[in-house]
Amino acid sequence: MQRSLTRVVAGTAAMIGIAAGSFALAAPATAAPRTAVVAVTAVNNLGLTQNQAKGVQCFLDGSIYGNFVIDGYLGTESWKGIQRWLNNEWGQNLSVDGAVGPQTIKGLQYFLKYGNWGYTGALDGVAGPETQAAFARFGASTFNQFC
Repeated sequence: MQRSLTRVVAGTAAMIGIAAGSFALAAPATAAPRTAVVAVTAVNNLGLTQNQAKGVQCFLDGSIYGNFVIDGYLGTESWKGIQRWLNNEWGQNLSVDGAVGPQTIKGLQYFLKYGNWGYTGALDGVAGPETQAAFARFGASTFNQFC
């Protein structure tokens, strides 16, 4: 009980310290784990250049899937559009949450494979070099066509 309370107090102190612009760490004697601040970014271009990402955004713009700023940064709203598009046009069953997790990557890989973008790998949900290269080909092509 004491240890749990110490962790709660240390965690709360850490959050207050971070909010105030400094780091607050639990004292080593409390045996509470040290916390690290990890910046969460909502942009995930999966290796695409800004123009390639714009191509993806331009492709979806003006459709029921495009509800975002075309800026070359695939953020949460761009990924929601991609997820909706993969669901409706490619028969995927993805959560439309804007998160680029393994299921979204699998859906993207399915499209890149069967949409003839040169992806020949497994539908494994890992955005490795082959997935990124095929996505880059798609982004470059759509930039040239739609932007």
